[in-house]
Amino acid sequence: MNPTKTGTQLAVATVAAVSILLGAGAAAPPAPVPAAPSTDRAALEAQVKATELAFAKTMADRDFAAFQSFLSEEAVFMMRESLRGKEKVAAFWNRFYEGKEAPFSWRPERVEVLDSGTLALSEGPSFDPSGQQVGTFTSIWRLEAPGTWRIIFDKGCDVCAPPAPKPSLP
Repeated sequence: MNPTKTGTQLAVATVAAVSILLGAGAAAPPAPVPAAPSTDRAALEAQVKATELAFAKTMADRDFAAFQSFLSEEAVFMMRESLRGKEKVAAFWNRFYEGKEAPFSWRPERVEVLDSGTLALSEGPSFDPSGQQVGTFTSIWRLEAPGTWRIIFDKGCDVCAPPAPKPSLP
């Protein structure tokens, strides 16, 4: 028997066996997913609440340019038909900034931030000029740069009428 041929055959068999094992999932496990950055969720929630309040202040101040600065380029405002993109949202909302008096106002009552610190939800009531609650809103914010939250989704709803009282039983 030729020892060189046997060594070559052994090497080929070894490479083939390793290839089969690697192809069958016997490879080393994938690298672990990096942990999410450490976040102080309470601080981020306060940051988002302050951002929402500043966003609402643009309406009271009649500052349309400031309103636009809070919109992400990808913003989607959900209405009967969704407004997609900063330009379309701004074009539609411009009408609410035209008069001297704000046609409505809003304020956040609840804010939640993902553990990753990159997305947040704010929600709360909206009011007519007399202060009567007329609806609610829900907004989704994305951290687009350190300390810069921009709105990516927004949806408002009318206030539901309270249920009618149940008739008395005889």
